[in-house]
Amino acid sequence: MNKQTACLSENPENAVRNDWSLAEVKAIFDLPFNELPFQAQTVHRQNFDPNAVQISTLLSIKTGGCPEDCKYCPQSVHYDTGLEPERLMDIEEVVTAAKRAKQAGASRFCMGAAWRNPKGKNFERVLEMVDRVRGEGLETCATLGMLDETQAAELKRVGLDYYNHNLDTSPEFYADIITTRTYDDRLDTLRHVRDAGINVCCGGIVGMGESRADRVSMLCELASLPQHPGSVPINQLVKVEGTPVDEQPDIDALEFVRTIATARVLMPASYVRLSAGRSEMSDEMQALCFLAGANSIFYGEKLLTTGNPDTARDDALFEKLGLHPA
Repeated sequence: MNKQTACLSENPENAVRNDWSLAEVKAIFDLPFNELPFQAQTVHRQNFDPNAVQISTLLSIKTGGCPEDCKYCPQSVHYDTGLEPERLMDIEEVVTAAKRAKQAGASRFCMGAAWRNPKGKNFERVLEMVDRVRGEGLETCATLGMLDETQAAELKRVGLDYYNHNLDTSPEFYADIITTRTYDDRLDTLRHVRDAGINVCCGGIVGMGESRADRVSMLCELASLPQHPGSVPINQLVKVEGTPVDEQPDIDALEFVRTIATARVLMPASYVRLSAGRSEMSDEMQALCFLAGANSIFYGEKLLTTGNPDTARDDALFEKLGLHPA
């Protein structure tokens, strides 16, 4: 098969598929660069307004002290990154932050807590946070670690719209990055979230030392879930001194764009989020990502504990590119 026709011939109607093979995904990822973003933009326009970008704001409601050993994460107790652990935020503080986010143009408010899994009274407070934030007219998202069936059902009861739980990388590379929970643990949480009727937000991180084959495998895993994630965050590694991956070489910018474009082709109806690492991206690189099908960003000065472009820079970029909030 001619590589230049790989995408359209394998999925001629750009239908939502959950049966992509590794070979098919590799054929798409390896397309000539002039072809891949074109095909991704074609798929994107069939499903979304090409100039609309969904805006989310992310707040760390409980920072640091996480028992997991994710090698990219400054919040892990296993690494000395100079981060001081903080307790779960007060509910009123979270609601105030949500109001500010809405005034700044965010349509979704995400709350992240550095836990292996939520427990007891802390989980009860998070339930109230979700209920209160939703009452402000925002979509709600949470990332709290692993969930069991009961916890997922409780989050659904208070109106949680999205739950974020990333696969992070490929099954083959996973043990090189995390040892304190398994790939199946992550898939179990995603299953509990889906079964509860909550939208899944699930993606991964690139630039941690994985190969292109790992990036292909991760995207294939995401596109093979029983339902495609409603949001697919693609994160570029933010290197934090003290973490085991802080000296990894930067991922090639065009390789990152290929990852975005392939995600769009594989998951045509999902929001593909240009997520962590935007502070290190030029306007030109971000523009290529939007051209390749990214249509969601985190908006604001911080992503949990790492930097993010300030709102003024994003506003200027949107104006320059003719983009507008979805």
